[in-house]
Amino acid sequence: MEEDQMSLVDHLGELRRRIMWVAAVLVVTMVAGFFIAVPALDYLKSIPPATGISWHALAPGDGIRVYFQFAFLFAVAVTLPFTLYHLWAFVKPGLREEEQKATIKYIPFSVLLFLAGFSFAYFVVFRLALAFTTSLNERMSLIETYGITQYFTFMFNILLPVSLVFELPVVVMFLTKLRVLNPIRLRKLRRYSYLILVILSTLIAPPDLLSNLLIVLPLIILYEISVVLSGRIYRRQLEQDREWEEEYGPK
Repeated sequence: MEEDQMSLVDHLGELRRRIMWVAAVLVVTMVAGFFIAVPALDYLKSIPPATGISWHALAPGDGIRVYFQFAFLFAVAVTLPFTLYHLWAFVKPGLREEEQKATIKYIPFSVLLFLAGFSFAYFVVFRLALAFTTSLNERMSLIETYGITQYFTFMFNILLPVSLVFELPVVVMFLTKLRVLNPIRLRKLRRYSYLILVILSTLIAPPDLLSNLLIVLPLIILYEISVVLSGRIYRRQLEQDREWEEEYGPK
């Protein structure tokens, strides 16, 4: 722990400064997102499942809505490491030196998990969902006319939540380091957590058993990985506590 103790006012002031920094970077990256939106959209149109689909503007503002949606998603992805760093820097004074060094390593891990979640969301979940809606429309003899806003809203509503859910191991590890969570508590909450993951999978996946299994199984695996990682951290904490008590007596 750092020697200097900050007052509540100091903490709130620091929190405000860090939020302002994150907001500023978010705005800057959103502006950058506008410039790469067109080539990115062209690329998405050239690969499945968008190949062969004609996007239509059903209202004058459809194009700008897609620009904003893409720019926001791009900004969230790019700003994530910066946001996590400021979160770490905010709680850093309350951590021991070894905890500070350990938790800073979570940032690159969280970026990799976000990218893995993004890839899983686009190449698995979104494609399954779109294939299901297309087959349902064909069964009902409907002619599909894709509005560009509706298409990308449908896509982004899948990409962002799934990408964030993949951050679960990092969140659990961080909260375990702060002694908010531990593997014992996670195991007790397992059945409720599974239920939440099943409900989440039904909300973002087509309503068929195979699609739900393809989505909920990776989420359950992520939860179990989180429990294992939390257990490793928790055992290390218990060892450190024992060493402290042997040297200085009970806390």
